Parts: sequence; structure tokens; C-alpha cells
Amino acid sequence: MAVRSETPWQAGRLDEARGPRRLLFGRMYEDAEIERAAFQGKLRVFCIASAGDTAFRLSHEHDVVACDINPAQLAYAEQRLRGGAVETGDAERVMNFARAFMALVGWRRGIVREFLALSEVDGQAKFWRERLDTRRFRAGFDLLMSRAVLRTVYTPRLLSVLPVRFGAVLRKRLDRGFSRHPNSENPYARALLLGEPGDEVRPCAKRVRMVLEDAASFLESCPPRSFDGFALSNILDGASEAYRARLFRAVRGAASDEAVIVLRSFAEPPPRLARNLAECDRSLLWGVVEIRHAQEFQASPFDTLKNKTPRT
Repeated sequence: MAVRSETPWQAGRLDEARGPRRLLFGRMYEDAEIERAAFQGKLRVFCIASAGDTAFRLSHEHDVVACDINPAQLAYAEQRLRGGAVETGDAERVMNFARAFMALVGWRRGIVREFLALSEVDGQAKFWRERLDTRRFRAGFDLLMSRAVLRTVYTPRLLSVLPVRFGAVLRKRLDRGFSRHPNSENPYARALLLGEPGDEVRPCAKRVRMVLEDAASFLESCPPRSFDGFALSNILDGASEAYRARLFRAVRGAASDEAVIVLRSFAEPPPRLARNLAECDRSLLWGVVEIRHAQEFQASPFDTLKNKTPRT
């Protein structure tokens, strides 16, 4: 009988097909300025490696251990650390398909470029609502973000955290972001809407250590007070309750007294979430961007990322 893995990232694939682990992310869609602000004055930071972007940005101010369970993903991050070029991962292939689809509902590249050149947020919001968030776009986008379509690409466990009517929710997140962050200064908006690379940050390679291992397993092996900051990305999206509890314990065990955690999720924020910085994240996509002290990272069910059975 097949054993259910503790986390969907263990398979190294976005879909349910069997086969070798793949490069999932050619770049990261996370605004590392959130982590930089949260970790000011900290010395050693643990982060999820992914495509390397967050680790590279943090390496200018911190010693960084970047960990990933997927050997294909970690090899790519190591290649970029040595100066390698940005490549296309499976996530980017999905987004490229979505951008091609958007052209069918009137999103010509010239219009998108005009929008991305704007720097005044009130004007951006007006442009978005009148010229881009049209009835045709809403219908097409909501179809594209429906579970029936997404399940052809993503595993049920990765989809389990998405809110019902995810297309409408994601459009609200985009509206929120365009109403707050000047497009002309936002490399994440350009990467998202046009697929063009943002500002490349050269890492301080000597301050980055890459580790091929599960995050919880690695942190369990670390001495107490090993890290002052934890950039955990959305590692808990789709994870089992047992893995959450295990990671909570491992983080607390490896954390210094004043250590801080940054945790993301595509889920909608729960009512009891004290402070959500999702609207401050210029990548525009997240439902939850939470900062908390490591010793508050409890082993009890974590409301922010609690799985729910997806509706069809």
C-alpha cells in the first residue's frame, strides 16, 4: 500500500504523474523585502531554497542556509548561486499558458505595458478596473482558475488550501496590490503579467549554504539557537497535520530566543489572524504573509494553513 507523504513538495512535481523530480520554479513570486525587514539585526537565517531569490537577497545581510527537498530545484538554485541564468520551471510554463489565454480576452501586450508603466496608484486602480478587469477577462480568468482546470496541473493536496472561487479571490488580490504598489517600481508585477525577469540580485555566495533535505528533518538535526530567522515560504500549503506539528517543534528547537518566522499561504486568512502583511507583498498573489516569533509557532493545529476538503 502506498504511504502518503507528509508534504506534497516531497514528490518534486506539481502534478500527480509519476516520474523524476522536476524544476518547479524558475523564479520566486515572493517579495523578499518582507523578509529583509523582518530579519533586521538578525545573524543566521534559514530559508526554503526554491529558485534561490530570497536566499540571495538575504545573503547581503545574513548568513543563510537554504534548504530544499527537491534535488532538481536545489541543483538549479546552486547553479544560479554560481552565476547561472534564470530558467523556466513548471510554474512558469503554467503562467505562460495563462498569459497566452489572456490575449484572447483583450489583454494585448501594448495595453499591459502601458499599465505597467504607471506610477500613481489611483490611476492604476482606475486603469485596472476599466481596461483590464473587464467582463470578458473575469469570465476567462475565473474559468482558468477553476478547480476543474487547475486539477489538470496541480495535485489535490496543493489545491486543498485554495479558497472557493479562487479566480474571484485572486482578482481581488490583484486589485488590492495595484491600488497600493506603483507598477513602474514593481518588478514582481512585470514578471507576473509579462513573464519578464525582474531585478536580478547578485548573491554573496560565501554567505549561502545549500542543503538538500526536508526542512523539518534538517532543523531537527540543528543545535538549539541555530537560527534567528526562518523564511518558510508556503511550505505548509497541502502538508499533513503531522508534518505541521513536526515542523513547529523543529523550528522552535532550532530558534534563538528572539527568532522570527515569515510564513506564506495561498489560503485566505482566518478571522483570528492578528496581522496579515499580504497586501504589503508586491508579488500580489498571497492570501497570508504572516510574521510571528518562533516561540509562538505552536504544535496545535495552525488556523492559517489548516487544510480543508476542496469543493468542486
